[in-house]
Amino acid sequence: MAEKRTYSISFRLRRTTYEETFVSVPVTDDLWQVTPDEQGRVHLDGEKAMEAALRLGAAPEVCWRLDGTRVVELHPIQVAPNEGTGDSSKIH
Repeated sequence: MAEKRTYSISFRLRRTTYEETFVSVPVTDDLWQVTPDEQGRVHLDGEKAMEAALRLGAAPEVCWRLDGTRVVELHPIQVAPNEGTGDSSKIH
């Protein structure tokens, strides 16, 4: 009896692990909106505060903890396994 041939297709995947942390953004003069509102009040600029939070979060000394589960998805760029994507001997 002839041996049945099997074929497979390789897919490039990527796995994302989400983490969370909290940072404290100091309220400094540069975080306030420059132009007062109709009543003459100035407000904190939320965009500037969030940008400052992202800068603080990028510091290497910030401690992060896992937040949820890993997400596995198809990589948006599909290439052959031996094109610099890692060790092709680990492909299942």
